[in-house]
Amino acid sequence: MENQRPRLSPAKRREKRHQAMLRYKKQKRRNVMAVPGCHDIVLVLDHLKGGFNVPKIFRSAEAFGAAEVHLVNVPPFDPAPGKGAFKKVPARFFEQMSDSLNSLREAGYSLFALSADADTSLTQSVLPEKSAFILGHEEFGHSFDPAQQPDINFISIPQFGQVESLNVSVAASIVLYEYVRQHEKK
Repeated sequence: MENQRPRLSPAKRREKRHQAMLRYKKQKRRNVMAVPGCHDIVLVLDHLKGGFNVPKIFRSAEAFGAAEVHLVNVPPFDPAPGKGAFKKVPARFFEQMSDSLNSLREAGYSLFALSADADTSLTQSVLPEKSAFILGHEEFGHSFDPAQQPDINFISIPQFGQVESLNVSVAASIVLYEYVRQHEKK
């Protein structure tokens, strides 16, 4: 029991949430000046929880030079774990998945959705220059009916262990790496 953190009082928890929301609002205002990265890859966060994964995804998106991140019905989150990346990577906010997908289609993006049970492997896929990757909710998966979106390609990340899924921020980093590996300027 020595390694347990002390429980915060309700007042300290409220203050911690309040400070996180102040950071969120401040960085969201600064985000309007964010510049797209050097790669034409977009990450679409499909109803993700507003916890640590979202800012960590922004951190990876910034590191790998992503063009932007779409947040579809993602609640406010503490940007601190992203080390400032939320204010650097352009974020677009959507309430409906269809609005995000339509904007990507109009911009000429090929659409991919990560799914642990997809037959097509990320590492065996040739990723187009303009690629958008949809990352579903950690517990509920994607918010759309795949039958209604036939142009979305489902791909999986090869895994060899007994665990059947990866943390969503880890999966985002793997996708970003593979995209950059394929499109890195030599």
